[in-house]
Amino acid sequence: MNRNVAVVTGGSSGIGFAIAKRLIDDGADVVITGRRQAVLDEAVHRLGRSAIGIVADVASAASLAPFYESVKNRFGRIDILVANAGGGSHAPLGQITEEQIDQQFSTNVKGVVLTVQGALGLMSSGASIVIVGSSSSIDPGPTMSVYGGTKAAVRNMVRSWVAELKGTGIRINILSPGPTNTASLREAFGEHAEEGMAFLTAKSPLGRIGEPEEIASVAAFLASDAASYVNGVELFADGGASQT
Repeated sequence: MNRNVAVVTGGSSGIGFAIAKRLIDDGADVVITGRRQAVLDEAVHRLGRSAIGIVADVASAASLAPFYESVKNRFGRIDILVANAGGGSHAPLGQITEEQIDQQFSTNVKGVVLTVQGALGLMSSGASIVIVGSSSSIDPGPTMSVYGGTKAAVRNMVRSWVAELKGTGIRINILSPGPTNTASLREAFGEHAEEGMAFLTAKSPLGRIGEPEEIASVAAFLASDAASYVNGVELFADGGASQT
């Protein structure tokens, strides 16, 4: 039986790394991307022999083209695509900079478009696309308007893409985590990290934020045959926080 070939963008740390590890544990060969060679090399070392790392910037078509060519030459196909690369920064209305707007929309929206478009030629019936969104798509909270806007944009793009992919047999879903225990979450809060983490913990109906491995389990489900009739959903893995 052939092993699944999976691509996980932004797979060198945080949620992306946890997803890559879970897919490998489930028997897949995984190609991860990142923009920093040293960090990518360390992630591949930790993931083991079933992982390959290739430097790529999802916000650049010129960077993604040779990346997908490498995947094609090595494997010939993609069975699972996890568009995970993204990021955000917090700023209240009145203090949002043009750089913050450009950076977040470039990675979180443009990057998703280019990632999915670039992969389609290597995908066939039965393949699965999982886009990592965020519960901020419906509940951004104070200071997260731009980030939440990017994730809401992704949701609406997927609604269109589901119709456009009709007849291909390729499924596409969004996994929207709530606050998750990663270094990038703390970095987004900057000097207010402890206050931010305390706020998110208090808001959660479960009394805690999520762990990357918990998000990875949901991604693995959406990518698997167990979700063969799940298509076009935004699945929230946030402990119920966005519903309060």
